[in-house]
Amino acid sequence: MESAVPASPEPQESRVDEVDRIVADWRRERPDLDVEPLEVFSRVTRLARHLDLARRTAFSTHELDSWEFDVLSALRRAGEPYELSPGALVTATLVTSGTMTNRIDRLEGRGLVERHRSPDDRRGVVVRLTTAGRTRVDAAFTDLLTHESAMLADLPAAHRPQLAGLLRALIAQFDDASRA
Repeated sequence: MESAVPASPEPQESRVDEVDRIVADWRRERPDLDVEPLEVFSRVTRLARHLDLARRTAFSTHELDSWEFDVLSALRRAGEPYELSPGALVTATLVTSGTMTNRIDRLEGRGLVERHRSPDDRRGVVVRLTTAGRTRVDAAFTDLLTHESAMLADLPAAHRPQLAGLLRALIAQFDDASRA
């Protein structure tokens, strides 16, 4: 019985990128080492740099920094009433509680979030997205998707789920470790 796994992308042997050159140089200089990990991780690093630039561009159009988008989008994804505890925001954004307090203060000063007493704990607070914050994060997210779609344009749509699955498998170990 044949597998339902999509076929691998056709090799593009005629295309050589900077990583190919780096790997060839290391293989020449250190033939005693297996430099295969560079083929993956150097490309991931380079892609991350391009993604970071695209995100900064999308966010700056809406007068947001990446960290501001992270906090606002966590609140937006929470659904109505678009609020989370500071602890939940720490978990969602992978920063310390002190850093999150500073971030909430700054976003509150800009009118993008508000603090409210927690309905479940009189001593606790929740952070709620304001209408202005929702408008801003929605517009930035729309622009982000435009930039990210353009970055994927040269990768056939049929291969995107396969790439996403491979990256999911690679990243799962880190997500599992952070939950432990």
